[in-house]
Amino acid sequence: MVPPRRTTPRCLGVSLGQGRAPVILHSGEIAGGGPRTFGGDPLENASRQSDPFEIRPGEETILLPEAFDAGLYYIGRIRTPWTQREECPKNAAQSPAVCRLELDPRYAPGLRDLAGTSHLIVLYWMDRAPRHLVAQRPRHAPASRGTFALRSPARPNPIAVSVADLLEIGPDWLRVRGLDCLDGTPLLDIKPYFASTDAKPGATVGWREAR
Repeated sequence: MVPPRRTTPRCLGVSLGQGRAPVILHSGEIAGGGPRTFGGDPLENASRQSDPFEIRPGEETILLPEAFDAGLYYIGRIRTPWTQREECPKNAAQSPAVCRLELDPRYAPGLRDLAGTSHLIVLYWMDRAPRHLVAQRPRHAPASRGTFALRSPARPNPIAVSVADLLEIGPDWLRVRGLDCLDGTPLLDIKPYFASTDAKPGATVGWREAR
């Protein structure tokens, strides 16, 4: 276990670990490389870096591997009303806000045939979350839980998943409802939601059932 250390806030900062090589993304973007631009619009996130992240009692951290195993491409950015983590909804289901998925124009042809689709699975990269926690104690929770038993954005690969309502389709953008991320969050993928295969009404999570 690595001794507790101060780093960036759980929702706000990039945490790559010691000695980690960057992941090269489209248009020269580098994962964890600090403020970046997309479509000529600079991400003004300097104000997001002021709230320090603290290890809570019962939490465990690890040293991350020295090198990445794979690369990925950001296909765009997500525009939301929230610029501070305190403003974010706790989860996407609580949010009535309309957000916008802005794609890099090279991926715009991938939106073809979405007409008539009601819901999307949206995957996005919580690039301002720490990545070295393997056990976490959610705020106001009495005990810590394993990271893979939680939906926290703090995880080795901070990939978030939401099922969003598709409201409008543009030439290289989508208007959706049902996201829970900060403005400028990198967009990883968009998939149609199939109720016949994606819905699991009887699904359970043991520790939640025992509360």
